[in-house]
Parts: sequence; structure tokens; C-alpha cells
Amino acid sequence: MPDVSIALSRPTPIPRRGLERLDLMLLCAEALDLNGGEAMVWMSEQLGYQTLFPNRVELWKRRCHNPLRRSTRRGQLEVQDTDALIRILTAMAERLYPMLRQLLSAAEPASVSDQRWTLFRSRLQELIEERLNLRRVGVRKLLDPIEGPQICHQLILSLALSAGSGGVERLKASLLDPEP
Repeated sequence: MPDVSIALSRPTPIPRRGLERLDLMLLCAEALDLNGGEAMVWMSEQLGYQTLFPNRVELWKRRCHNPLRRSTRRGQLEVQDTDALIRILTAMAERLYPMLRQLLSAAEPASVSDQRWTLFRSRLQELIEERLNLRRVGVRKLLDPIEGPQICHQLILSLALSAGSGGVERLKASLLDPEP
């Protein structure tokens, strides 16, 4: 009988849907931070991942494992690359937490909250139209006026939950879940 503790401690590759969500949450971080791409490279350097992601191009290559992208890379993303992207995202979420909290706050007046969401969704829509394959059903759902806001809200909520201590584990668990 195999040892269960060994099986649980083995790194598990993130499934296709998890890679999609990871890249979409990175895209959300970019929509919230005007210099999001540069901030991710800087964050990777701060976390000691400059050998994995020495520049934006290498970071982009790893993110292109998302099948929703215009240019997609086939094959499985290395576990160490996925872990690094998760840690970068959680560090970005920690940095962006005040903005995430404002977006999710129920204490804000509805007009202010609507204005923030509209600004965020317009930035995200620009990034989606620029980088993702608009013929994919998942991308069309993101751009849909009915489903899109719900998906955006879920992505922002997941991003907020990945901030703080234990955020890496929470994010990994959510990315391994086949039903987001």
C-alpha cells in the first residue's frame, strides 16, 4: 500500500482550467496596476526568481500555456514555474490588496463602487482583446455583458483571498479544483 503522506507532498501539476484561471488572475493584477507587467518582473526578482524569469519575455512564455491566449504553448508547464507564478501572484495580491478591498467593499456608496468596477472591467477588457483569442468560448464569456461581471468578481475575490499568510496554499488549492 503506497504511503499517503508521500503522495500528498508530491508537487501536483496545475490542470488546464487552473492555468487559465492563474493567467486570468495575473491579467486582473495587470488591469489593477498600470505597470503590472513590469511589477511582475520586479516581484519575480524580489522573490528570487530571476533565473526562471529574467525578463518579461520569459514570464510571457510561461503564461502562454493558458489555452485562451492568442499564441499558446503546448505541453505541461513545469511545477517550479507554476509555483513561481503562484508566488508572484500572491505577492502582487498582497501589494494590490487595498484596491481589491475597495472593489469588494459593501461599505462604499454604490455609485463609487460601480465606477471602480467599470474602470477595472474596461482595463481588463482591453487586455483581454489584446492578448486572448476572442474566438474561444471562455474569452467570449469574459467579454459577455451578463456573465463577464460575475466572472470578474470571482477572479477579484480569488485574488483577494490569495493575499496574506496562507495565500499560496489557498490559491494552489483553488487552482487544483476542477470546478472554480
